[in-house]
Amino acid sequence: MKLVVGLGNPGRKYEDTRHNVGFRVLDALARRCGAVLRRSWLAPARTGRARLDGVELLLVKPETYMNRSGWAVVRVMRRKGCGSQDLIVALDDVELKTGQIRIRKKGGAGGHNGLQSVIDALGTEEFLRVRVGVGPRPAGRDLVEYVLEPFARHERPVISEAVERAAEAAASLVHEGPDRAMNRFNE
Repeated sequence: MKLVVGLGNPGRKYEDTRHNVGFRVLDALARRCGAVLRRSWLAPARTGRARLDGVELLLVKPETYMNRSGWAVVRVMRRKGCGSQDLIVALDDVELKTGQIRIRKKGGAGGHNGLQSVIDALGTEEFLRVRVGVGPRPAGRDLVEYVLEPFARHERPVISEAVERAAEAAASLVHEGPDRAMNRFNE
């Protein structure tokens, strides 16, 4: 079983913000696989089951808010008997230009508090991630304000396309493995 996690914040207030790109990627992957996300009894999260190329997937959207995502992720992983080698995390990245996709096999959080929460809870940086660029913040802008605001009108088509490509990248990680997926999607 592979666990695919989208990082974001629950609630309508955050739906279209930069910080919820991970949730949008997970929703796109769920549509591709025909999965329905429901409240989980395993952890404070919305989860859905799917099969992709014969591999069982558990799709997870933590509902603990971004900075406490790791707690929910680890709780689901323990209950399902998954290890960090089974984990794929989709998230936003302010260091990448808007719409850019970057797959990584491991690495630090790069200042992303949700990713840091997952790393801290797991005790390792060694798990797959699909980073989606949400554009560097403008000079002088507060990072928290920037990631919690919606995309500008001209960015919306770019990010919508990137979300679909990131869902395809997550699927590629499952059926082709990280090296081939990185060759296909890393820009």
